[in-house]
Amino acid sequence: MTSSETLSASLEDYLEAIFHIVSENQAARVKDISKRLQVNMSSVTGALKSLAEKGLVNYAPYELITLTEEGKKIAADVARRHEVLQDFFVKVLSVEESLADQTACKMEHEIPREILERFIQFIEFVEICPRGGADWIEGFGYRCAYPDSNEDCKLCVENCLHNLKSKETIAAEERRMSLSELKPGTRCKIIKVSGESHISHRLVEMGVTPGSLVEVERIAPLGDPIEIKVRGYHLSIRKREAAFITVEAF
Repeated sequence: MTSSETLSASLEDYLEAIFHIVSENQAARVKDISKRLQVNMSSVTGALKSLAEKGLVNYAPYELITLTEEGKKIAADVARRHEVLQDFFVKVLSVEESLADQTACKMEHEIPREILERFIQFIEFVEICPRGGADWIEGFGYRCAYPDSNEDCKLCVENCLHNLKSKETIAAEERRMSLSELKPGTRCKIIKVSGESHISHRLVEMGVTPGSLVEVERIAPLGDPIEIKVRGYHLSIRKREAAFITVEAF
């Protein structure tokens, strides 16, 4: 079986590009890939032939290009590595988005899975820890922009304690609801996954586990399905499945 370890960084870039194009347009064309990666069409053709030989893409001259099941698996993993790194640079280090994207492109091919998971854990820790959160990240960004500034750490700690006490006055149960009730753009923490065993098992397999942070990205016009982001993955779940996920909104 072909694995991502046997692919060059260049071929991984092609798989990732096809993955994003297919997710947007259902299939890719040589000129779409050429435009996205800013390479000439002959280079794209050569890469596609190599990927087809490895069983990662379905390709024939003048026909639409799609990923095989193994190709989808590897491409999704590359895309996830990129997005986790970019999120870390933007959300934690307050790096400008285009620079974060460029840097993630360079690092995504080499980062070990164990370190990638630590990046995810750190992002989640910063976002939910009372001493962290958006204000803390914003403060770090300010410090980077104005290194000679003199922040009042004592006042910062006092504000943190005040905000924490204010949050505690709201009963946790009142903030809990099913994932199906949330609107796009809402972030939350998973409290419990219930429902029929085959449904809960499928959700857990996709990384939807208690303690994980989730962001509702999009909801279909008729309310089904719901697209979410969890642990760096973009998932599409049915509204019925989302109803079995108890969350605590931020």
